Amino acid sequence: MIVVGLTGSIGMGKSTVSAMFRALGIPVFDADAAVHDLQGPKGVLRPVIEAHFPGTTGPEGVNRQKLGAAVLGQPEALATLERIIHPAVAKQRQAFLRRNRARQLVVLDIPLLFEKKGWRSVDIVVVVSAPAWLQRRRVLSRHHMTASKFRAIKRLQTPDHVKRRAADVVIETARSLNATRATVRHLVACINAQRTRY
Repeated sequence: MIVVGLTGSIGMGKSTVSAMFRALGIPVFDADAAVHDLQGPKGVLRPVIEAHFPGTTGPEGVNRQKLGAAVLGQPEALATLERIIHPAVAKQRQAFLRRNRARQLVVLDIPLLFEKKGWRSVDIVVVVSAPAWLQRRRVLSRHHMTASKFRAIKRLQTPDHVKRRAADVVIETARSLNATRATVRHLVACINAQRTRY
């Protein structure tokens, strides 16, 4: 099995690229989706999060806006939240790898691949990137997003230029969707061709 670590800063288009891998029939572990599941109405982490951050959950699960407000700019609170979430997501990731152990290629879609040293456990690091002006435009068009919140999130993420230097492959998303899709298809073909040589 070849494990691709897919990452990218907020607003770079990582989720779009992740969907392109999935459309090619490649199993994708979506760390963000795992977090949503764990924090949902029946999520195992909902009562734990409520205990540490009172008032941030309800019948629909964790209120991400309230929880974000409780931890952004609060290093100790953020560290507490990470100690709750990351081990649980790691368990789901390992279960995903076990389920797909017979597959030749899988993708781990992990936003904090560099920040949490996840790059050490993958074979190929793919970074999704776009110009800063486009990133900002995409992010600020999101519901509930503000310029100050965007700046706070960026401070928690490894800078894009650092990720690009450390990547095995950089996928640019400032182009058309068709061009990006063609890049993903080419990458998969190259990985498959390389694997068959051994």
